[in-house]
Amino acid sequence: MTDYQELRIDISPCSEAACDLLAAFLADIGFESFLPDDSGLTAYIDSSKFNSEAVKEVIDSFPMQVTLSASDSFVEGKDWNEEWEKNYFKPILIGNQVVIHSTFHHDVPKARYDIVIDPKMAFGTGHHATTSLMLEYLLGADLEGKRVIDMGTGTGILAILCIMRGAAAADAIEIDPGACDNARENMALNQASAINLMLGDASRLKGLAPANLLIANINRNIILADFDAYADAIAPGGEMLLSGFYEQDVPLIEARALPLGFKTAEKKVRDGWCALKLRKEG
Repeated sequence: MTDYQELRIDISPCSEAACDLLAAFLADIGFESFLPDDSGLTAYIDSSKFNSEAVKEVIDSFPMQVTLSASDSFVEGKDWNEEWEKNYFKPILIGNQVVIHSTFHHDVPKARYDIVIDPKMAFGTGHHATTSLMLEYLLGADLEGKRVIDMGTGTGILAILCIMRGAAAADAIEIDPGACDNARENMALNQASAINLMLGDASRLKGLAPANLLIANINRNIILADFDAYADAIAPGGEMLLSGFYEQDVPLIEARALPLGFKTAEKKVRDGWCALKLRKEG
């Protein structure tokens, strides 16, 4: 089991906007999971990747007029399914079409698509605005017979829904070994054998068959850094579905996309977070 460093940051005054912005900054320095509450935010990172100086820089440069009080502690690897069951993860219904729940849930609502996710420490249960926006896009997309690439697959939830909705195949890439193991378990739970799961980063895109759709719910900096690799992996006329960033970040992403032949086809915003659909011309 992976050991984690738990970072607790109390925010005064606390707001959803402050928690979301803080989570975005912490994601940029490697934090993987975030649990907001009425007083602040608890975040987790692989203990081997924890950098106290990077955390201090995030706190010192935080742009909102709030007071941040931080402490951290070592968390030995544990049964994260049990932790989620006791404290956090509840069944969720998206677009009245897909229900997301875990193996430990009972009295689950009925829906057209039933996805089982045992999240452990991987990001992606449908509860965060970015994940729910991506799921809503996929529910409205024509995926029948298409090839999909899912970057930063996390729990595997987006790739799983793609297969359920008729995608012929999906390549799912995840850089974190623990999250990759979790995705593999979730794909097995949902009998999503058409997903090719790979451990690694955007370099794993080389040699893959061109995708009709590439999805990436990561964060702005990773998307910007890897955009060239994403663009090369998409067939002409294909689409890119991106989230994990704020609405104010859209001009930065569009500036990277336009010279590579991508134009914005649609934009959705929720709680300040954005999901962007780009289409490859030609």
